[in-house]
Amino acid sequence: MRIVKRSLIGGVTGVLIAAAVPATANAVDSIDWQPCPNGKGAQCATIEVPLDWSRPDGAKTKIGLAKRPAKDQANRIGSILVDPGGPGGSGVSMVANADPFTEAVTARFDVVGFDPRGINTSEQLLCDETLSQQALDARRPTSQAEFDNLVSLNKQLIDSCRAHSGELIDHVDNLSTARDMDAIRAALGEEKLNYVGYSYGSLMGQQYAELFPGRIRAMVNDGNMDHSLPTAWDFMRTETEPVEVAFREFAKWCDTTETCALHGQGTAKVYGELKGRAKAGTLTNPATGDPIGFYELSQRMFSVTRPVVWGSVATELKELQDGTGTTSAATLEAAAAIKNPYPPIWCSDWRYPVKNFAEYDKLRRKLSAKFPNMEWSPYVDHALTCAGNPLKTTNPQKPLRIKGAPPLVMVGNVHDPATVYQWNRTAAKQSGSHLITYEGWGHTAYGNDGPSPCVNEAVDAYLLNLKVPQKGLSCPATETPGSSSSARALNPRSPGPYQR
Repeated sequence: MRIVKRSLIGGVTGVLIAAAVPATANAVDSIDWQPCPNGKGAQCATIEVPLDWSRPDGAKTKIGLAKRPAKDQANRIGSILVDPGGPGGSGVSMVANADPFTEAVTARFDVVGFDPRGINTSEQLLCDETLSQQALDARRPTSQAEFDNLVSLNKQLIDSCRAHSGELIDHVDNLSTARDMDAIRAALGEEKLNYVGYSYGSLMGQQYAELFPGRIRAMVNDGNMDHSLPTAWDFMRTETEPVEVAFREFAKWCDTTETCALHGQGTAKVYGELKGRAKAGTLTNPATGDPIGFYELSQRMFSVTRPVVWGSVATELKELQDGTGTTSAATLEAAAAIKNPYPPIWCSDWRYPVKNFAEYDKLRRKLSAKFPNMEWSPYVDHALTCAGNPLKTTNPQKPLRIKGAPPLVMVGNVHDPATVYQWNRTAAKQSGSHLITYEGWGHTAYGNDGPSPCVNEAVDAYLLNLKVPQKGLSCPATETPGSSSSARALNPRSPGPYQR
């Protein structure tokens, strides 16, 4: 093993980590922490790890870190690593901007966020901005010609990523990130890893436990990916089901709540008529007169996954029905400039072949038949991110196989529209993890801004004292339907990757 210190950008000193074998990282000198540029008391640093873990003495890549030291240093337990998800989420920003965990945990642990390779303060994976947007816009083909165009754009996009980022694009799969996590553990001087992973960060935790089961003290994966889903249909079906269930709950609430703007009209009937007009091209925005198509309406209706804004959702549907009011104009959020690590990471970790438009059209028709109200979720589009196989899938799906790990904990929300509850149950069963069920809504549950004291208490007890949650622990929902005062509930933003 070699230990080399060198000056990196921003005046922060990094440590270079090499290893005798690809899957192992050994303890190194202390990281040279410096105040984060806008970190509100947090400290930042970088380490270097092998770009290709099968060639530990070869080229290196930079990994960014941010830390908030334990507030009770006299009773400090150790460091706890955190990632917010993505692909593309920044653990550095998460920790630099605020304390992500409860006061009980931040008192006893140094909280360390990291940027997975390719992201933010790590060596960035850069792709062409125009191609990023064009490929995103093309993920809903209506003909073979449009499907062929999507395949071409996907290839051009990955080619642009390679042109901008070189060999990095071939080493951004989650297995590489899991090995980076072990390098971070060693750099922090920790014999055992404490980790909390949210959303896509749960896959990082799951696969770390497969690779390094004996190096874990405590691990919480909140909002779990299911990396064993075998087909595009399995992915599309499981992602659409919770949105359909949310719509039915919304409609039931509206039909039985006198203050709901659509009370007495049949909420499902009203939405069906609006959806028909959107498909026919005759639905318009009352504020601007611009047409509202099926996808724009469906993206707006994704807000039914947030019960607190159900009242506002109904009001805006009433405005669309009547052609009056001030319904806000909907504009799709553009892809993230030239910093767009999501497609290469996703294509490295998932393979969902859809060979042509006829197959895609059949899948979409099956969705419409199975989920007749919503028919679609914005997350369905992820299934075509890699149409045409523009990049080798180096970490393809398979069931979890974890042996020799201590008790692990997972958290899953019953009404999570992103990392759906079924995925959490599957991941928990495959890994042997203790699943805490939050019976409410939203995406992920644990933390200082989490919705459930019950979840927080159980996770805190595990992280602090290694007290395993009782089997089958289920925490009640805390959301009150229609309680938000938001006047504009139909959020025009398209859900992105699985970020917290």
